[in-house]
Amino acid sequence: MKSDKLFQQSRKHFPGGVNSPVRAFRAVGGSPRFIAKAKGQYLWDTDGKKYLDFCQSWGPMILGHAHPKVTKAITDQAQKGTSYGAPTENESRLAALIKEAFPSIQKMRFTSSGTEAAMSAIRVARGFTKRKKILKCDGCYHGHSDSLLVKAGSGGATFGVPDSAGVPEDLAKLTITIPYNNIEALERVFKKEGKNIAVFALEPIPANMGVVLPNPGYLERARAITKQYGTLLMFDEVITGFRIAFGGAQEHFGIKPDLTCLGKIVGGGLPIGVFGGRNDVMSKISPEGPVYQAGTLSGNPLATAAGIATLTELKQKDFYKKLNTKALEFFAMLDDLFEQGNYPVTLNRIGSMFTIFCTPNRVTDYQSAKTASPECYAQFFRSLLTKGIYFAPSQFEANFISQAMTLNDLKTALSVFRNL
Repeated sequence: MKSDKLFQQSRKHFPGGVNSPVRAFRAVGGSPRFIAKAKGQYLWDTDGKKYLDFCQSWGPMILGHAHPKVTKAITDQAQKGTSYGAPTENESRLAALIKEAFPSIQKMRFTSSGTEAAMSAIRVARGFTKRKKILKCDGCYHGHSDSLLVKAGSGGATFGVPDSAGVPEDLAKLTITIPYNNIEALERVFKKEGKNIAVFALEPIPANMGVVLPNPGYLERARAITKQYGTLLMFDEVITGFRIAFGGAQEHFGIKPDLTCLGKIVGGGLPIGVFGGRNDVMSKISPEGPVYQAGTLSGNPLATAAGIATLTELKQKDFYKKLNTKALEFFAMLDDLFEQGNYPVTLNRIGSMFTIFCTPNRVTDYQSAKTASPECYAQFFRSLLTKGIYFAPSQFEANFISQAMTLNDLKTALSVFRNL
């Protein structure tokens, strides 16, 4: 296959042959498919094979690939220039759309990635509270900055190395981790360290150990206890923002955090990140305050143009109702299939995002997610791939349904599952 030859070439240039670890297919075996093009719900690799895409560039392609309004916005902007290093009107237009969706964000900053957004939010939280320690949950991934690569999910979960080499022990000591969904652990750590914790960085719906839903009352308790101890609550909605609702998980659950991180969908598939929150917190950022944060490509005109086009589409009446109804029909069919076939799997889902865990156990946190079999998932993944279905190449990631997918597409996928 041409993909195999391209992979051999790329290994001469990049560690592992890729520019992000999970792309290497180490967790599922075989060589990664090199993609030549994408349109709507489909990908085509360099050998011309067509795939129904459930990975969707890890989430942002909610409208489908190469949506005509998004590509037109990018093309129109490219003809005017691709980067200025100066303010543009589109930055404010996109910001206004984001604030409409997320009332908790009174002011924001654009970055070029979700990692930058989370890293910057942590810095401003420390600057605002004058505290050093941060709290996160086991298996929750907030990008690859040093302070946050402690018991992270995603590639760390896949490869069994949640702590990265190169992270100084003294820095890692400032990061406290607790199990997700465990209220007792949450209360215990705040009783001991609450006055030292600047921020609780939390994926309200973790998606990098696979999709895991919050237990009833967990997010409410997180909000209450952070207020009690003067700790900022940061929702990392890089994946859930504009995915399960226009206003993300905080709209869905009715929880208002102090800080929010966004990405993925906000750029319509182009590199972007966002962090924002309360006025008094964000006013600590330079040039208004003493917390330094910057980026030459922040608010890039191509990304903001794509973002405006994407969010404008997402605002359309009944967009999420139609998308989530389609997803629910698919999930119901999957439930029936798994139940009838007595498959040893667990389907976690919310909105248009889901994970099929290769374990019969209920998955509610990092420990229970790790009971899923990567070997079973690898076999499942490879079987799907040969039949033209592209899932995330890791057991511990989310899959997605896009607007471009039809119910017939989903029924076709179901028939593939049935005949594996």
